[in-house]
Amino acid sequence: MIEIHLGAVGAHRVRLAISPLEEVLNAIRLLIRPSRVSAHARWSAANRTTLAALDVPELVTLIAGTEYFPDFLSPPPADAETTVDDQLERVVRTSPDQVALEIAMSAAGRDERELDGLLADPGHSRDLLAGQLRACWEQLTMPMWPRLKDLLDTDVHYRVRQFGTGGIARVLTGLHPGVLLDGGRILLPTYSSARIDLDERGLLLVPSTFASGIGVMMTPPWQPSVVYPARGAAVLWESVPAPAGDPLAGVVGRTKALLLRELADPASTTTLAKRLGVAPSTVSGHVKALTAAGLLSGRRAGRSVHYSRSALGDELVSSAS
Repeated sequence: MIEIHLGAVGAHRVRLAISPLEEVLNAIRLLIRPSRVSAHARWSAANRTTLAALDVPELVTLIAGTEYFPDFLSPPPADAETTVDDQLERVVRTSPDQVALEIAMSAAGRDERELDGLLADPGHSRDLLAGQLRACWEQLTMPMWPRLKDLLDTDVHYRVRQFGTGGIARVLTGLHPGVLLDGGRILLPTYSSARIDLDERGLLLVPSTFASGIGVMMTPPWQPSVVYPARGAAVLWESVPAPAGDPLAGVVGRTKALLLRELADPASTTTLAKRLGVAPSTVSGHVKALTAAGLLSGRRAGRSVHYSRSALGDELVSSAS
C-alpha cells in the first residue's frame, strides 16, 4: 500500500488532467496480459495482431513487469489540453541518467538481463522508445482517440462536480473501491509500499479508460500522480438499444429515445454517433431538436460540446421507464 500525505499545501492543490501516452501504455498492457482485458475483450482480440505487427519489442519488454513501469514513458500532462506530441517531446528531453534509473527500477522482480540492451545506451534507448510509443499511438490509440477522449472528459467533469458537493474526500475515495482517506493520508491499494509527502506541486489525478487498477507516479522529479480507472469504460464498446416496445420511442422517435437514454452521462455528438451506429449529422440534428425542447443541455469541453439530459429530460425518461 502507498501512503500519500497531503499536508497543508498539497491538500489544496489537487487537479485532474488527461494523458494520451498513459492510454497508449495501458492499452499495450492489456494486449500483453489477456487475463486482464475484461470489458475491453472485443477491442483486445481485434488489436493483438496489430501490436505484434508494429514490431516494438523493447517497449513491450520494458512495461511487461509488475513491480514498476518507467514514469518517463508517460510524463504527467501539464493541463487538460496536453497532446501526445507535447508528451513525446518531454520523453525525448528526459536525461539519460533518469532513463537509466527508471529502466533499472523496472527490472525489480524479474530477470535483469531482459533489460541489459536498453541500459547499455540510455540516450539511444529513450529515443528508440519514443519512436515506438508514437507508432503504438498512431496504430492502436489515435483511431479511437475521439471516443476515448470523450469518455475521459466526462470522467473529469464528474470528478469536478464531486469536488463541489463533497470536497477532496469524496473525490479521492471515489477513484477506486480500495482507496481510503485516513485523516491527512490517502491509502492506495498497490503492489509496493511507500510514502509520498506532497509539496507545492500537489497531486495530479489521471483517469484512464484501459487502467485495471490504481497506478502511482512518485519517482522524482516527476509530478506526484495517481492513475485510476475512468467511469464508463465497461460500456465503451457497446451501444445501448432502446427497450422493446419503448413508449418513449413512440413519442419522440427511436433515435431520439436512444439519445435520451444514452445521455444520463455527458457525451459529444461524435461519441454518440459511434455508440449508436448513426451518422454524426443525424445525431447533431436530433441533439439540436432535443436541446431546443429543453430535454438536453450542452457544456463545452475543450474543442467539443458534451450533452446530457436536463432535469426535464430525466423526468421524461423516468416516466417512460
